[in-house]
Amino acid sequence: MKLKESTLIAIKMSLILSVVFLLSLLYFIMVYHIPLWLSFVFYIFFLLLSIWVIQNYIERYIYSKIKLIYKFIHDHKVKKPSSKTNKKRFPVSLESVHQEVLDWSKDYESEISQLKQLEKYRKEYIGNISHEIKTPLFTILGYVSTLSDGGLKDDSINLKYLDRTEKNINRLIRIVQELETISQLESGELQLNKTVFNIIELTNEVIESLEIKAQEKNISIFYSKSYDQAIYIFADKNHIQRLLSNLIHNAIKYGYENTGKVKISFFDMDKNILIEVTDNGPGIEKNNLPRIFERFYRTDKARSREMGGTGLGLAIVKHIVEAHQQTISARSTLGIGTTFGFTLEKAKQ
Repeated sequence: MKLKESTLIAIKMSLILSVVFLLSLLYFIMVYHIPLWLSFVFYIFFLLLSIWVIQNYIERYIYSKIKLIYKFIHDHKVKKPSSKTNKKRFPVSLESVHQEVLDWSKDYESEISQLKQLEKYRKEYIGNISHEIKTPLFTILGYVSTLSDGGLKDDSINLKYLDRTEKNINRLIRIVQELETISQLESGELQLNKTVFNIIELTNEVIESLEIKAQEKNISIFYSKSYDQAIYIFADKNHIQRLLSNLIHNAIKYGYENTGKVKISFFDMDKNILIEVTDNGPGIEKNNLPRIFERFYRTDKARSREMGGTGLGLAIVKHIVEAHQQTISARSTLGIGTTFGFTLEKAKQ
């Protein structure tokens, strides 16, 4: 049977005191000739009494001080509510207090690390969003200033500048609309209208809508194999259409002209369907892969802005997939290409 720390401490201290008492007792035996049996009784009585007194002192005084510390730690821990925790809020030993302090310290270190990471992300996000909005705004301001200073009467630039101004205004509108979509998906305000539909048919519609863009760069879009039979899934059709459109459009946008290829594949995963969009583009560096679904994150910022991207497409894709309680991932090799894969719930037969 394992003794409590307070009992062990009391025994050790009592043994030390009992040595002093024993020496004193021997003196009295020699001087006053006290019987040995009586001296032994006194010694045992003193030992037990000292253990009891010291143990009670430790538990009442020291534990009362430790309890305040433990209560503070316990109240500041982030835990799921539990009836067991509420019933027993104070540990039975100093060892368990020590462990609680260590656990609390680790939790707080982890929490501080997460807060620092979030702060870093917040600063990056604010910097990115200000840059994304500032760029088209200053461009619009430059064109409008030129037109108001007499350029409006110059037929060689007026229509061209008005057209560029319109394009930058549309870009601002897209940024605001996509930020609103992400916000609604994150907060749960945007309700999914799930229905059963044929994902092959929807993919064909998306490919047809992007056919002109693919032809402009002479990029071919094809399926990994012939899908003669329909594949039915249970999801929000409009959001999945947007998801596919974003992924296929990105594959076209960053694909090589004349040699670019976009392959679309479907895999049966029991209760889900895995959909993959693969390109043979330049690929994404390994250190950039974990961050490609972040808002405004670009692997090649200058090239992305030049192509008219808002930097929110993949963030929306991720949020749409997560809103369906499914997963999305990306794998890429530089010089070979990139594959985006996500799952969707298969419709029940």
